[in-house]
Amino acid sequence: MWDRVVVRRDVPLSNGTPVAAVLAVLFEDADGDSRTVLMKRPDTMPTHAGHIAFPGGRPDPGDLGPVDTALREAHEEVGIEPAAVEVVGFLDPVDTVQLAMFVIPVVGRLAKPPTLVPSPREVDRLYTPRLADLADPGRWWFEDWYGRRVWFYDLEGDLLWGATAFMTRTMLGMET
Repeated sequence: MWDRVVVRRDVPLSNGTPVAAVLAVLFEDADGDSRTVLMKRPDTMPTHAGHIAFPGGRPDPGDLGPVDTALREAHEEVGIEPAAVEVVGFLDPVDTVQLAMFVIPVVGRLAKPPTLVPSPREVDRLYTPRLADLADPGRWWFEDWYGRRVWFYDLEGDLLWGATAFMTRTMLGMET
């Protein structure tokens, strides 16, 4: 499944638009299945309440760039140790409609399955879906919203959609 993951090696630029970063981290489970980590944000969050997302967020003043932001946020939100992540590349930035900012997806790999520790303030639920399931085109559908194709995926009874669905499909080399 790793050969299906599409990344770029250079750090994408935002051209002055505010930037956030997320970590699309990949690992193999004990059965050899490739997986990623997604989380559901609580309904109490001020932005993206109830949405499924990769761990990530806005930069802190001490962050040196999108990699620092993504690794710090993933550690804060789901307990992934930054030193355990091998950064393998980036996806093209995604322009979020709701916040008018670019999100830079950082793609990383873990040598072993993570021990996830969700932040009770920032995470309502964790998911570790198999990439093979996410790459199955028959499990996705889309709707046309104001001339934009919005993809949806049923993730254990919750909907993966919007920017995270777009990033997931891009990472897996699927039509966006």
